[in-house]
Amino acid sequence: MKKANYCGSINALPKSERPRELLFEHGPEYLSDQQLLAVMLGSGSKGNDVMKLSEAVLELYQRNPVEIIDPSLFCDIEGLGAAKAAQLSAALEFARRRMAPLTRQIKSPSDAVPLLFNYSSSRKEHFLRISLNGAHEVLSVNVVSIGTLNRTLVHPREVFSEPVARSAAGIICAHNHPSGKTDPSREDIELTERIKSAGDILGISLLDHLIISETGYFSFLENGLI
Repeated sequence: MKKANYCGSINALPKSERPRELLFEHGPEYLSDQQLLAVMLGSGSKGNDVMKLSEAVLELYQRNPVEIIDPSLFCDIEGLGAAKAAQLSAALEFARRRMAPLTRQIKSPSDAVPLLFNYSSSRKEHFLRISLNGAHEVLSVNVVSIGTLNRTLVHPREVFSEPVARSAAGIICAHNHPSGKTDPSREDIELTERIKSAGDILGISLLDHLIISETGYFSFLENGLI
């Protein structure tokens, strides 16, 4: 039987879509997170091309973008072996160490934005939570819920479950607006009030609620809404 000639590599993509070429032509900041991961992976496997693999890795990483991920979790992705899992784990840990001095302590809303930038261009609303200790140092960043193009469902129970477990002193909530506009809706304001009230009962302060997009951000704190 003739062996299929398939490697799932970046070179199998049309030239105009190859992340490596786009990186050299426009710079790394031009690439999406998925494309950056594809460059790191280099190739896929039979039945799982490199873009599908990078999408699966991104979904795993987005569940807990600041936490250190156990390399074995990467191995659970079909088509991703131990060598590539180790390569990814090392690359992400290196990036985490480079970012840590800049983002470990949140002194202003603008300090939190880099932790959330990955979600600013998403076509679906992501509701996010940053948990902080008493010194406003980042304990974790998590996706609480993923909505549709114009709606996200959030309950204070999900918002505070992890901060309670970590004995967090405060949280910053955030979500992206796929429309690109950062003005808060009536629902955004009402949700913020519910979360703040729940936090007051639990003794965990809601320090800010950020709305992010590719064009900028809106801070409830800076605009006197908290």
